[in-house]
Amino acid sequence: MEEIFAEALQADDYDSLFHQVMTAYGQDILVLVYSYVKNKTVAEDLTQEIFVKCYQSIRTFHHQSKMKTWLWRIAINHCKDHLKSWHTRNVETVDTDTIHSPVSVENVEGQVIKKDEQSGLMEAVLQLSVPYREIIYLRYYEDLPLKEIEQITGIKMNTVKTRLRRAKDLLKKQLEER
Repeated sequence: MEEIFAEALQADDYDSLFHQVMTAYGQDILVLVYSYVKNKTVAEDLTQEIFVKCYQSIRTFHHQSKMKTWLWRIAINHCKDHLKSWHTRNVETVDTDTIHSPVSVENVEGQVIKKDEQSGLMEAVLQLSVPYREIIYLRYYEDLPLKEIEQITGIKMNTVKTRLRRAKDLLKKQLEER
């Protein structure tokens, strides 16, 4: 994927590059944003804003990191800014819809059991505070290596490891209480 992005960058075909980025990472960004805001409608709005930022600054991307890392950094910073905003702190929104990644299991019974387990786990993850939730999401839902998480979040490696360990402990405790 990165080779395709590099070719588009070399050809100065930014519109094509942007389209490829949206196609490749649109759903992933939406799920990432939802993990921060816990509201489908707000997550969709923020995802659009993130891709507007991406489009506006795609010419400044010089392949110093992976495109995915660059985009995740934009998304995480935008989510954190949103969570710090006056509106978010003072206005409560209600949303019962959740965003889930597609699940593929052979039989219906297995699918129902897996969905129930994933729902419980996702609910527990969403109960974590943002610093722990972001580390868990990036590590286990996006399957990113710790070094890339360090680059995306701007947090030192030891802090990433500590937060990951504490988040797992908190999740374990939450799941045992159920």
